[in-house]
Amino acid sequence: MSVSDARRWWAVGALALSALVVGLDTTVLNVALPTLATDLEASTSELQWFANAYNLVFAAVLLPAGLSGDRYGRKKLLVVALVLFGAASVGCAYSGSTDALIWWRALLGLGAGFIFPLSLSVLPVMFSDEERPKAIGMVVTASALGLPLGPIVGGWLLDNFWWGSVFLINVPMVALAIVAVLLLLPDSRSPEPPGLDLVGVLLSSAGLAGITYGAIKAGEKSWGDGTALTMLIGGVVLMLLFVVWQRHLAARPDGKPLVDLSLFRSPAFTWGAVMATVVSFALFGLLFTVPQYYQAVLGADALGTGLRLLPIIGGIIVGARVGGKVTAKAGPKRLVSVGFLLMAVGLFMGAVTDTDTSYGYAATWIAVVGLGTGLALPLAVDSALGALSTERSGVGSAVIQTVRQVGGTIGVALLGTILTSSYHSHLEVGSIPDRAADAAGESVSAGVLVAQKLHSPALLSSVQESFVHGMNVMLVVCGAIAVVGTVLAALFMPQQAKREQPGTDPVAPADAQPRGAL
Repeated sequence: MSVSDARRWWAVGALALSALVVGLDTTVLNVALPTLATDLEASTSELQWFANAYNLVFAAVLLPAGLSGDRYGRKKLLVVALVLFGAASVGCAYSGSTDALIWWRALLGLGAGFIFPLSLSVLPVMFSDEERPKAIGMVVTASALGLPLGPIVGGWLLDNFWWGSVFLINVPMVALAIVAVLLLLPDSRSPEPPGLDLVGVLLSSAGLAGITYGAIKAGEKSWGDGTALTMLIGGVVLMLLFVVWQRHLAARPDGKPLVDLSLFRSPAFTWGAVMATVVSFALFGLLFTVPQYYQAVLGADALGTGLRLLPIIGGIIVGARVGGKVTAKAGPKRLVSVGFLLMAVGLFMGAVTDTDTSYGYAATWIAVVGLGTGLALPLAVDSALGALSTERSGVGSAVIQTVRQVGGTIGVALLGTILTSSYHSHLEVGSIPDRAADAAGESVSAGVLVAQKLHSPALLSSVQESFVHGMNVMLVVCGAIAVVGTVLAALFMPQQAKREQPGTDPVAPADAQPRGAL
């Protein structure tokens, strides 16, 4: 039956809430790591695996998630994924050991890996080409807002409750999302279900997990680390085999590949996915380093650090609203280019920070970066999805999210390496004991702690100045990446996405459920 506009937009609100939960959980754990190290007696390696277990599973299941939604029904699987995410959140909160928390975090990643691509894939079914950019913008913006909101929510919870509360906060949000999805969301699937490509699932999952783990390991150790190189090379080889296998299946009359590589024949899809990844690359770099700057240089606590990220949230919201209002007139090509240009301006502004710079200046430049992000990211994703028929929206949204996730992970590893090497090269530890010097060189947080224990103002000054130098170098790199994004968007993104026609789609859309129907 037909549904009112109000009901459809309430359904988008439910999807945005689902995406917000995933974005929030990506960063909320960061502020709880020191507490977990004490309460669970977790080692540095175990602390890293709390995050890595989530990221590895998340990356590995994205492509199968998109296919499963197209095959079995997007609404049904979204509800299952939300239930799993909520249950895993409870498991994380009440974990009594590091091993238990790692396993529950992996299940959390499994649920998250289904939630976001499925949330995006139903929007082209529900909305016309004119309404779709606004709907996609709401969901993508909610996900982006979750990243800086994580430290704010986590900091407040840790100040008032025990560490498990950073996971339990997911439960009421997930429960609300489940009820809203069940009541408001139309069910949809491809009229001709895609085949279950088990070989493709195994190759892509193993390949993406290998690349993700290799990038994480390289960020922790170095890009010359044997394990990191082995996993990176192995992951790339598996993904090349995956492409060969997909081509083989596509050439067979009865072949049904996991990913139809003809998706990439669309300039709007390809460049929209590339632009979304470049935005994530630069944004993840900022979120990786700025909280450390607030704590180690400005002396903020966990909650204070989160609150100081509010300007980027404001910028993202304003950018998304402006983009949604003017995209019909200006087109995504110009707006994405302008968004990247704003990001570059903000990042280069941040790159002249020193230890005496005021918070007001920091708030200004991160707000400019947020404005550019809010303008570029939703429109880049909409450009990519807008080029697809509704029947391929599931696998298409999964491909976009996969590229973003892997690109963001590699970006954090690369930018982290730049930051660390710059920090080490400028750090002067003087004549302090070797063990203290090694500890100070591990990170800026450790360096500040060592300086405070030794009551050494000279060491503290060196630690802070070295970190700010490394941050500035990293922000210059991020700014350069944003400039490249500006040029690429201006040169290669089409002015308007041209949706696939039924005759060109391998999945016949004749039985497709009309947009705006339940």
